[in-house]
Amino acid sequence: MNFSFILKLKWLLLPIAGVMQTLSLSPFNWWPLGILSITLIMMGMKGASAKKNLLYGWLFGLGLFGSGASWVYVSIHNFGNAPAPLAIALTTIFVAAIALFPAATFWLFRKIFNGQDRWSVLTFPAIWVLGDWFRSWFLTGFPWLYLGYGHLNTPLSGWASILGVHGITFICCLTGSAIWYFIDRSPFIRQHLKIHRPQPKQPPQATRKRLPASFIVFAAILWVIGSGASTIKWAYVKDNTPITIAAVQANIPQELKWSRGYRLKTIEIYQTLSSPHWGKTLIIWPETAIPILYDQAKFIIEPISTQASESDTTLITGIPYRENNADTGRVTIHNSIASIGKGEGIYHKQRLVPFGEYVPLEDMLRGLIEFFDLPMSSFSAGRSDQPALKEAHHNVTPYICYEIVYPDFVADNANNSDYLLTISNDSWFGHSIGPLQHLEMAQMRALENARYLVRSTNNGISAVITPDGKIQSQSAQFVRTVLTGEVFAMGGRTPFNYLGSTPLLLLCALILLIRRMSIKPTP
Repeated sequence: MNFSFILKLKWLLLPIAGVMQTLSLSPFNWWPLGILSITLIMMGMKGASAKKNLLYGWLFGLGLFGSGASWVYVSIHNFGNAPAPLAIALTTIFVAAIALFPAATFWLFRKIFNGQDRWSVLTFPAIWVLGDWFRSWFLTGFPWLYLGYGHLNTPLSGWASILGVHGITFICCLTGSAIWYFIDRSPFIRQHLKIHRPQPKQPPQATRKRLPASFIVFAAILWVIGSGASTIKWAYVKDNTPITIAAVQANIPQELKWSRGYRLKTIEIYQTLSSPHWGKTLIIWPETAIPILYDQAKFIIEPISTQASESDTTLITGIPYRENNADTGRVTIHNSIASIGKGEGIYHKQRLVPFGEYVPLEDMLRGLIEFFDLPMSSFSAGRSDQPALKEAHHNVTPYICYEIVYPDFVADNANNSDYLLTISNDSWFGHSIGPLQHLEMAQMRALENARYLVRSTNNGISAVITPDGKIQSQSAQFVRTVLTGEVFAMGGRTPFNYLGSTPLLLLCALILLIRRMSIKPTP
């Protein structure tokens, strides 16, 4: 069987590899496709120049983000009210721009680190992870669609508490690269696949003795270690008294959420749904559940807080918060969480979503189309030194929507937390795959930090996630309901919670440095 024709269709092979990575993640969860995609990428880059790799990386990015971030179109068209042609154009521009990140990674892989020999099995995973990390913060970042997310239920899950999602991504890339190296260097497989690779006339003795399966063995060892590590209990239950929770999912239509005439109706819905659950430890209302500025909503907050206190309950709710700076005279508005009743504290969101919560180049873009004038799209970021919220006797680290997708941000803030809480309004995703991807990332954060995590959303998916990243209970989407469950205060910390991604990033940088120093300059 002759597969050599595949190498002539690289312009198609690379986008397919991108789509395969999307299929390896939620909601499809065909995780072997993610590893196979790396093998196809290595096959596609074989023999290519740096300029060709730039193109191949961009084509791969088109496949990955065009399929995996297709929910951008839903947000722009369905809720930003942009006409379909304009929404398609804006989504295409976004995908084409974000695809430049893997394009740059592929180019550097070939230009700076050769990318054509056996050491590519190590250098490619290293530069891939550093590329993912760079994408996570550059221009506020887009830390979405990491390959490691597909391994919540595979032997590699044990690495999450040690190296985080980037560590799992590294091993996935290493495994896929090792498979390609084995295919490329095995005479038997090359003969049957009819893949031609020029051989030196008199190969050195060391080369003849080199086993193409060695990297496969190394990758297999990492999988075995991961399986063993998954049995380690990094954290412990501090208190056997359960923390009873009720996450209220009001399913308020996005088009009514900020309607002035619907605000009191919204509060009434939340109060009605909460009424049977007074007496639980914690009741949670999702992101901006109260669609009124905090200082203007005291007539709502004060009686609810009194009722919560009398019921021995903490109520944590999303609410916009206006802050007046007496020194500068500046007024800022934050996307915030308030803890009332038996709890206390206010948290202001730090990682804002471009266009959804603030508009880059605001002076130029405001007013051009309705999408650039969405309600509450003028938020300001909160400080980085904010304390955890208090829920009766426990510290709760809160994250609002997009913040939960930043691995190191979550770890940095979770080091003094009894359990984690994230609230979101996933209505922006509509019926797309976005909410399921978002939930998968929340599961990884629970696993990385060995903490229970409660996720409360406006229209689903609300969930209670255990410290091993498993879903204990979850709500259906697009229904008005209350998700109840129990969590426990946890003590102890994982290696990832202590150190974050720093050790892995340093290892990747060291691999690339050693490789670069070993490359002999061209005469």
